[in-house]
Amino acid sequence: MTALRFKEIEHKFVVPESFDLEAFRRVLATLGPLRHDVLRVRDRYVVTEAGRARGFILRHRHDRDLHELTLKTVVGDAEVRDEINVKLRPDDQDATIDAFVDAQGVVWRGTLWKDLEVWHFADCEVVHYVATADDREGHAIHCVEFEAVHQATMDEALAVMAKYERLIGFEHAVRTPLSLVDLMWPGVLAGLRLTP
Repeated sequence: MTALRFKEIEHKFVVPESFDLEAFRRVLATLGPLRHDVLRVRDRYVVTEAGRARGFILRHRHDRDLHELTLKTVVGDAEVRDEINVKLRPDDQDATIDAFVDAQGVVWRGTLWKDLEVWHFADCEVVHYVATADDREGHAIHCVEFEAVHQATMDEALAVMAKYERLIGFEHAVRTPLSLVDLMWPGVLAGLRLTP
């Protein structure tokens, strides 16, 4: 598992606003998730001078369950990318995080909100969310994501996602290679991408 410790392996599907969420919920319930959560997540994204030069973006996430600072590499296909999470205290640390990233030279920043549902399985997390951004009034992105968790190899992780996509009816759907930042703010990450 060490080889994948700092990797995020996921498939993202953009779905229409008319997506049948009730049917989706029913199918997932039959698979016996370990846990099901409904929550609102705030993600603050920042591109620093170092991030622009080295191909990464920072994300400050704060919701009722998580408070963390994350470094994500920017790649052409977001199926597999580096992700390093630093857990933070549960209290409000916005000013501290702002000072930390400001000292690195901020090139761009944006805040988005996700109203999401996540179904936790032993080997995969399945998520449906609607994302909106503070500076993109009236613009919403609806997505379903499958994220492999706790696998030892890339092949195992891809097989797990394929299994859940088949069980839930996404095996023939076309996933997007774009990250949520690319979808919400087209062009912001242009020039940052690392070659896989």
